[in-house]
Amino acid sequence: MNSIKSILIVEDDLSIVELVDIHLQDIHCQTTKALCGYDGLELASNNQYDLIILDIMLPDIDGIEICKKLRANKNFTPIMMLTARSEEIDKIIGLETGADDYLTKPFSIREFIARVKAIIRRTEIDKGINASDEAITYDGLSIDPLKRKVTLNEVKIDLTPKEFDLLYLFMSNPGKSFSRDSLLKQVWGYEFSGYEHTVNSHINRLRAKIEHDLASPHFILTTWGVGYRFTDI
Repeated sequence: MNSIKSILIVEDDLSIVELVDIHLQDIHCQTTKALCGYDGLELASNNQYDLIILDIMLPDIDGIEICKKLRANKNFTPIMMLTARSEEIDKIIGLETGADDYLTKPFSIREFIARVKAIIRRTEIDKGINASDEAITYDGLSIDPLKRKVTLNEVKIDLTPKEFDLLYLFMSNPGKSFSRDSLLKQVWGYEFSGYEHTVNSHINRLRAKIEHDLASPHFILTTWGVGYRFTDI
Protein backbone atom coordinates (compact mmCIF):
# COMPACT_ATOMS: atom_id res chain seq x y z
CA MET A 1 0.00 0.00 0.00
CA ASN A 2 1.86 3.04 -1.27
CA SER A 3 -0.67 5.79 -0.47
CA ILE A 4 -2.28 6.57 2.87
CA LYS A 5 -5.57 4.72 3.28
CA SER A 6 -8.53 6.03 5.25
CA ILE A 7 -10.18 3.46 7.52
CA LEU A 8 -13.28 3.76 9.69
CA ILE A 9 -13.31 1.65 12.87
CA VAL A 10 -16.78 1.04 14.34
CA GLU A 11 -16.20 -0.81 17.61
CA ASP A 12 -17.35 -0.21 21.20
CA ASP A 13 -14.44 -2.03 22.87
CA LEU A 14 -11.81 0.66 23.47
CA SER A 15 -9.00 -1.84 23.95
CA ILE A 16 -9.65 -3.33 20.50
CA VAL A 17 -9.99 0.14 18.96
CA GLU A 18 -6.64 1.23 20.38
CA LEU A 19 -4.88 -2.00 19.38
CA VAL A 20 -6.24 -1.94 15.84
CA ASP A 21 -5.55 1.79 15.50
CA ILE A 22 -1.87 1.44 16.44
CA HIS A 23 -1.23 -1.34 13.94
CA LEU A 24 -3.16 0.33 11.14
CA GLN A 25 -1.05 3.45 11.59
CA ASP A 26 2.04 1.25 11.28
CA ILE A 27 0.96 0.38 7.72
CA HIS A 28 0.27 4.04 6.87
CA CYS A 29 -3.49 4.08 7.42
CA GLN A 30 -5.41 7.06 8.77
CA THR A 31 -8.22 6.03 11.09
CA THR A 32 -11.55 7.47 12.19
CA LYS A 33 -13.21 5.89 15.21
CA ALA A 34 -16.83 5.44 16.23
CA LEU A 35 -17.80 3.77 19.51
CA CYS A 36 -21.45 3.18 18.64
CA GLY A 37 -23.33 2.00 15.59
CA TYR A 38 -25.32 5.10 14.67
CA ASP A 39 -22.21 7.29 14.81
CA GLY A 40 -20.45 4.80 12.57
CA LEU A 41 -23.36 4.68 10.15
CA GLU A 42 -23.44 8.48 9.91
CA LEU A 43 -19.68 8.69 9.32
CA ALA A 44 -19.76 5.94 6.71
CA SER A 45 -22.71 7.55 4.94
CA ASN A 46 -21.19 11.02 4.74
CA ASN A 47 -17.50 10.32 4.15
CA GLN A 48 -15.33 8.27 1.84
CA TYR A 49 -13.20 5.50 3.31
CA ASP A 50 -11.02 2.81 1.83
CA LEU A 51 -12.24 0.26 4.38
CA ILE A 52 -14.71 -0.03 7.27
CA ILE A 53 -13.88 -2.26 10.25
CA LEU A 54 -17.31 -3.05 11.67
CA ASP A 55 -18.11 -4.90 14.90
CA ILE A 56 -21.34 -6.89 14.92
CA MET A 57 -22.26 -6.52 18.60
CA LEU A 58 -22.70 -2.77 19.13
CA PRO A 59 -24.73 -1.14 21.93
CA ASP A 60 -27.36 0.56 19.74
CA ILE A 61 -27.60 -0.96 16.24
CA ASP A 62 -25.75 -4.12 15.23
CA GLY A 63 -23.14 -4.25 12.50
CA ILE A 64 -25.21 -6.46 10.21
CA GLU A 65 -27.96 -3.83 10.07
CA ILE A 66 -25.40 -1.09 9.44
CA CYS A 67 -23.92 -3.07 6.58
CA LYS A 68 -27.36 -3.70 5.07
CA LYS A 69 -28.25 0.00 5.27
CA LEU A 70 -25.00 1.06 3.61
CA ARG A 71 -25.39 -1.42 0.76
CA ALA A 72 -29.06 -0.49 0.30
CA ASN A 73 -27.89 3.11 -0.17
CA LYS A 74 -25.37 2.01 -2.81
CA ASN A 75 -22.40 2.52 -0.51
CA PHE A 76 -19.96 -0.18 -1.57
CA THR A 77 -17.02 0.70 0.66
CA PRO A 78 -15.26 -2.57 1.57
CA ILE A 79 -16.36 -3.86 4.99
CA MET A 80 -14.62 -6.28 7.35
CA MET A 81 -16.96 -7.61 10.05
CA LEU A 82 -15.77 -8.49 13.56
CA THR A 83 -17.63 -10.91 15.81
CA ALA A 84 -17.05 -12.49 19.21
CA ARG A 85 -19.84 -15.02 18.74
CA SER A 86 -19.07 -18.20 16.86
CA GLU A 87 -22.76 -18.82 16.14
CA GLU A 88 -22.76 -15.66 14.00
CA ILE A 89 -20.12 -17.04 11.66
CA ASP A 90 -22.47 -18.78 9.22
CA LYS A 91 -24.48 -15.59 8.84
CA ILE A 92 -21.34 -13.58 8.19
CA ILE A 93 -19.77 -16.16 5.90
CA GLY A 94 -22.90 -15.97 3.77
CA LEU A 95 -22.25 -12.23 3.69
CA GLU A 96 -25.78 -11.63 2.51
CA THR A 97 -25.27 -8.19 4.03
CA GLY A 98 -22.67 -7.44 1.37
CA ALA A 99 -19.64 -7.49 3.66
CA ASP A 100 -16.29 -8.40 2.13
CA ASP A 101 -14.70 -10.40 4.95
CA TYR A 102 -14.98 -11.28 8.62
CA LEU A 103 -12.79 -12.08 11.62
CA THR A 104 -13.77 -13.85 14.82
CA LYS A 105 -12.50 -12.44 18.11
CA PRO A 106 -9.99 -12.96 19.52
CA PHE A 107 -7.88 -12.57 16.38
CA SER A 108 -4.16 -12.25 15.83
CA ILE A 109 -2.89 -8.86 14.70
CA ARG A 110 -0.83 -10.59 12.02
CA GLU A 111 -3.95 -12.08 10.48
CA PHE A 112 -5.92 -8.86 10.90
CA ILE A 113 -3.30 -6.82 9.04
CA ALA A 114 -3.04 -9.47 6.33
CA ARG A 115 -6.80 -9.29 5.81
CA VAL A 116 -6.79 -5.49 5.68
CA LYS A 117 -3.99 -5.47 3.10
CA ALA A 118 -5.78 -8.13 1.07
CA ILE A 119 -9.06 -6.19 0.92
CA ILE A 120 -7.32 -2.95 -0.05
CA ARG A 121 -5.22 -4.74 -2.66
CA ARG A 122 -8.32 -6.35 -4.13
CA THR A 123 -10.07 -2.98 -4.24
CA GLU A 124 -7.13 -1.45 -6.08
CA ILE A 125 -7.22 -4.29 -8.61
CA ASP A 126 -10.94 -3.73 -9.14
CA LYS A 127 -10.32 -0.02 -9.73
CA GLY A 128 -7.80 -1.01 -12.37
CA ILE A 129 -10.48 -2.70 -14.47
CA ASN A 130 -10.94 -0.63 -17.62
CA ALA A 131 -13.28 -0.45 -20.57
CA SER A 132 -11.22 -3.02 -22.46
CA ASP A 133 -12.32 -5.66 -19.96
CA GLU A 134 -15.39 -6.80 -21.83
CA ALA A 135 -18.36 -8.65 -20.45
CA ILE A 136 -18.21 -12.44 -20.55
CA THR A 137 -21.33 -14.33 -21.57
CA TYR A 138 -22.11 -18.03 -21.58
CA ASP A 139 -25.48 -19.71 -22.04
CA GLY A 140 -27.51 -16.78 -20.75
CA LEU A 141 -25.14 -15.92 -17.87
CA SER A 142 -23.30 -12.62 -18.35
CA ILE A 143 -20.79 -10.79 -16.14
CA ASP A 144 -19.63 -7.23 -16.76
CA PRO A 145 -16.46 -6.43 -14.76
CA LEU A 146 -16.62 -2.71 -15.48
CA LYS A 147 -20.17 -2.25 -14.18
CA ARG A 148 -19.84 -5.15 -11.72
CA LYS A 149 -23.14 -6.43 -13.06
CA VAL A 150 -24.34 -10.00 -13.50
CA THR A 151 -27.42 -11.08 -15.46
CA LEU A 152 -28.99 -14.46 -16.09
CA ASN A 153 -31.29 -14.60 -19.11
CA GLU A 154 -31.29 -10.78 -19.00
CA VAL A 155 -32.46 -10.72 -15.38
CA LYS A 156 -30.11 -8.92 -12.96
CA ILE A 157 -28.59 -11.16 -10.29
CA ASP A 158 -27.56 -9.48 -7.03
CA LEU A 159 -24.22 -10.82 -5.83
CA THR A 160 -22.14 -9.91 -2.83
CA PRO A 161 -18.63 -8.56 -3.56
CA LYS A 162 -16.93 -11.91 -3.02
CA GLU A 163 -19.56 -13.82 -4.98
CA PHE A 164 -18.93 -11.47 -7.90
CA ASP A 165 -15.15 -11.88 -7.63
CA LEU A 166 -15.50 -15.66 -7.53
CA LEU A 167 -17.76 -15.76 -10.58
CA TYR A 168 -15.52 -13.39 -12.54
CA LEU A 169 -12.46 -15.52 -11.78
CA PHE A 170 -14.30 -18.67 -12.86
CA MET A 171 -15.75 -17.21 -16.06
CA SER A 172 -12.39 -15.69 -16.99
CA ASN A 173 -10.85 -19.15 -16.76
CA PRO A 174 -13.41 -21.63 -18.16
CA GLY A 175 -12.53 -25.26 -17.57
CA LYS A 176 -9.70 -24.44 -15.15
CA SER A 177 -9.94 -26.10 -11.74
CA PHE A 178 -9.15 -24.04 -8.64
CA SER A 179 -8.38 -25.52 -5.23
CA ARG A 180 -9.97 -23.93 -2.19
CA ASP A 181 -6.58 -22.64 -1.07
CA SER A 182 -6.05 -21.08 -4.50
CA LEU A 183 -9.45 -19.38 -4.35
CA LEU A 184 -8.69 -18.02 -0.88
CA LYS A 185 -5.46 -16.54 -2.17
CA GLN A 186 -6.82 -15.12 -5.44
CA VAL A 187 -10.24 -13.88 -4.32
CA TRP A 188 -9.71 -13.12 -0.64
CA GLY A 189 -6.03 -12.32 -1.06
CA TYR A 190 -4.64 -14.25 1.90
CA GLU A 191 -3.26 -17.62 2.81
CA PHE A 192 -4.56 -19.14 6.02
CA SER A 193 -5.38 -22.77 6.53
CA GLY A 194 -8.70 -23.62 8.14
CA TYR A 195 -10.80 -21.18 6.12
CA GLU A 196 -11.85 -23.59 3.36
CA HIS A 197 -15.40 -23.47 4.75
CA THR A 198 -15.48 -19.81 3.71
CA VAL A 199 -14.96 -20.84 0.09
CA ASN A 200 -17.51 -23.65 0.30
CA SER A 201 -20.17 -21.36 1.75
CA HIS A 202 -19.65 -18.74 -0.94
CA ILE A 203 -19.75 -21.34 -3.71
CA ASN A 204 -22.99 -22.76 -2.32
CA ARG A 205 -24.64 -19.35 -2.14
CA LEU A 206 -23.39 -18.36 -5.58
CA ARG A 207 -24.77 -21.57 -7.04
CA ALA A 208 -28.12 -20.95 -5.37
CA LYS A 209 -28.36 -17.66 -7.26
CA ILE A 210 -27.34 -18.82 -10.75
CA GLU A 211 -28.00 -22.55 -11.00
CA HIS A 212 -31.36 -23.96 -12.06
CA ASP A 213 -30.69 -27.36 -10.45
CA LEU A 214 -28.36 -27.40 -7.44
CA ALA A 215 -28.15 -31.19 -7.59
CA SER A 216 -26.72 -30.95 -11.09
CA PRO A 217 -24.93 -27.59 -11.54
CA HIS A 218 -24.57 -26.26 -15.06
CA PHE A 219 -22.11 -23.39 -14.56
CA ILE A 220 -19.95 -23.99 -11.47
CA LEU A 221 -18.79 -27.58 -11.33
CA THR A 222 -16.98 -29.56 -8.65
CA THR A 223 -13.62 -31.07 -9.58
CA TRP A 224 -13.47 -33.97 -7.15
CA GLY A 225 -10.30 -34.04 -5.10
CA VAL A 226 -9.30 -30.58 -6.32
CA GLY A 227 -11.94 -27.87 -5.90
CA TYR A 228 -14.18 -26.03 -8.36
CA ARG A 229 -14.23 -24.92 -11.99
CA PHE A 230 -16.46 -23.10 -14.44
CA THR A 231 -17.78 -25.31 -17.23
CA ASP A 232 -15.58 -25.32 -20.31
CA ILE A 233 -17.02 -22.67 -22.64
